[in-house]
Amino acid sequence: MTPNGIFQILLYFLVILLLTRPLGTYMARVFGGERTFLTPVLQPVERLFYRLFGVKEDEDMKWTTYAFAMLMFSVVGLILTYILLRLQQFLPLNPQHYDTKQMTPDLAFNTSASFTTNTNWQNYSPEVTISYFSNMVALAIHNWMSAACGMAIAIALVRGFARRTANGIGNFWVDVTRGTLYILLPLCLVFALVLVQQGVPQNFAPYTKATTLEGATQNIAQGPVASQEAIKMLGTNGGGIFNANSAHPYENPTPLTNLLQMLSLLSIGAALTYTFGKMVGNTKQGWALFTAMSVMFLIGVGVCYWQEQKGNPNVARLGVMAADTGAQTGGNMEGKEARFGIANSALFATVTTDASCGAVNSMHDSYTPLGGMVPLANILTGEVIFGGVGAGLCGMLMYAVLAVFIAGLMVGRTPEYLGKKIEQYEVKMAMLAVLVLAADILCFTALGANLNFPPGTTSQSFTADQKAREETLLKASPAAAWNRWPGIAYGGSDIIYGATYNNVNNSAAHGFSEILYQYTSQTGNNGSAFAGLTSNTPYYNLTGGIAMLIGRFLMIIPLLAIAGSLAKKKLVPETAGTFRTDSGTFVVLLVGTVVIVGALTFFPALSLGPIVEHFQMLAGKTF
Repeated sequence: MTPNGIFQILLYFLVILLLTRPLGTYMARVFGGERTFLTPVLQPVERLFYRLFGVKEDEDMKWTTYAFAMLMFSVVGLILTYILLRLQQFLPLNPQHYDTKQMTPDLAFNTSASFTTNTNWQNYSPEVTISYFSNMVALAIHNWMSAACGMAIAIALVRGFARRTANGIGNFWVDVTRGTLYILLPLCLVFALVLVQQGVPQNFAPYTKATTLEGATQNIAQGPVASQEAIKMLGTNGGGIFNANSAHPYENPTPLTNLLQMLSLLSIGAALTYTFGKMVGNTKQGWALFTAMSVMFLIGVGVCYWQEQKGNPNVARLGVMAADTGAQTGGNMEGKEARFGIANSALFATVTTDASCGAVNSMHDSYTPLGGMVPLANILTGEVIFGGVGAGLCGMLMYAVLAVFIAGLMVGRTPEYLGKKIEQYEVKMAMLAVLVLAADILCFTALGANLNFPPGTTSQSFTADQKAREETLLKASPAAAWNRWPGIAYGGSDIIYGATYNNVNNSAAHGFSEILYQYTSQTGNNGSAFAGLTSNTPYYNLTGGIAMLIGRFLMIIPLLAIAGSLAKKKLVPETAGTFRTDSGTFVVLLVGTVVIVGALTFFPALSLGPIVEHFQMLAGKTF
């Protein structure tokens, strides 16, 4: 690691720290219904929406009503998105004339589930698949709504801890409206204008046809980029207009935009910890959560940056300079933008997977095994390290419930958190959320790794001449090779049926890691990928869509149940035996709970993927 790289990472963290308190205070006022500097402008608009849609601002919902409203809101959005995507050829703002050939039924389902759940997983190249109208109306609207929904769920859970002997946890429609109007709208407006000033396009023009120096014709994609880029980052959505995402110069043209995008990813998630402290009446509680998140963030980015700067020893063995010098960066630059370098690439990869955002400025599939394991591990924790807008706080509070339960077992007394007894019901709901996510990831990974090759067939032996012909075919046309031998992957002297469907380039440990990362990212509603796996197939579109819906809603519902249960409880007076949850001891216990639960659950899968691949790399083996 270089001093300059370490300085940039620490500077980024310092800015996040400085933003946490003012933004957290502002959000506490917004969701508490208090007056803010934007109230004179936005309150008339807010109340107009309530009148138009028949929302009673002072209605307090039980957790079941709150959950039902959230589910119906999401289901209607999913169905509407599917219809718009399938009918994009008949809708305006489609100068490229995209139609159902680009957006098949299974891909439309996967995309609709993806954007509804704030995952924004893209099994397609946006610039050659989606019209401007589909981008702005069918998809970008979810960037706003799913982000506002995530904040609303987090605030409802916080109210469960803050209230006493109450039947309700707030009003879903009011929370979503305020989150959109008072938080996302002003931040996105300012951010989009800054992006336009920095060179990000914002237009509805057809693609520009340019003639290259070689005389070839090239289509230069553009569109309403700045507006979607702003909400994509602030809402921790991640779905870009270009396939290269934030590595594309139209989405991320300068070092300043790169910094601002990374700040926008974690700013709301970090600030919500302070909002939590304000709403429960003890800001030390919020800082304790922030500290636990910060410890895991710094460890993750440190490991990722260290491994990427260290590079691949197999390259160094070939006599290539791997150390940082004044003339070159060294390390592992494969899949990274030279204008961002290793430090900012590793930082972006860590930040985007700490948040539930799939935006990338480098390709995670090209990272070293342990460097790539950091983004994977971040998602496997439930993205509780600051996390997405609302999702991170929800996940960390879920682990806090488990942590105080463990502490209670240690001292032999009923666990308490913020003056509320944590009893059997709350622990069961927290464990249900943990187990559902783990089962979703591991079961779909197992199916993906075992069902997509001819049953009962493990290998197909060839003579030397036959093998040479097949290898020539594979290099010349992977698609043709796939048609002849579905799922083939070369290993040793045979052509072996690999564990990856339509993935002839990566087999063994790395191929498994790609499948594991896919279902981890989809279940965790992240959206980034080890993109060496071709997943735009009916099988992966359908199973991936189901995984995203499970990962979103079967985690939210148990957490809302916890909120409803806690809101009804009275405060328990603090005694000398009360375990303090605003201390360093609690921070250590909370971090340990997150790590241990994740390690016990996913260590076997990680061992089959990035860990074994790391040892193979050290041994000089390549696959």
